Amino acid sequence: MAGTMTELKPSMKLTVGAQYICFNKMDSNGGWTSAFEDSVIKLPTVAEVDVSDESDSHTTFASGQLYDSDTQVSAVTIKTTEVAFDDLTLEKMRGSDIDGGVVLSGGVKQRPYFAYGIVVQKKDGALDMRWYPKCKLTTNADKTSTSAEKWSDQTDDITISAAGFDDASH
Repeated sequence: MAGTMTELKPSMKLTVGAQYICFNKMDSNGGWTSAFEDSVIKLPTVAEVDVSDESDSHTTFASGQLYDSDTQVSAVTIKTTEVAFDDLTLEKMRGSDIDGGVVLSGGVKQRPYFAYGIVVQKKDGALDMRWYPKCKLTTNADKTSTSAEKWSDQTDDITISAAGFDDASH
């Protein structure tokens, strides 16, 4: 092995920052497009974020030995725990009809695509800005309990699926 060795010391993660949501201007069939609404929603309410790849790996053997190995990432799952989440934004992510602040829900709804961004602040002051342009809300859970003498955060759990895409073919 010839060449040089480079030692890296990446900065440690310090905290999660705000999250960003921008809804997609979907086509008439509810399909994703590369166009987005003009406004971006910033929510500095994330207590925890967990980002994981949904992938499938396989190996190919030939002539009694490993010939090739491939991994295909089909989506990214983003799970967040929130100290608060805007109700109307959540309803829009769920595909509910909203009329003047009144949520009209029920029946079969198609959930809209949106772009989702999250910021991770690092110890050296750098910001790791992650942007996922083709997302849909998968699940949300809201559990609230009665207040007691000792403080306890009341949190919401949000799960988002970020689909892989090729900008040339979507």
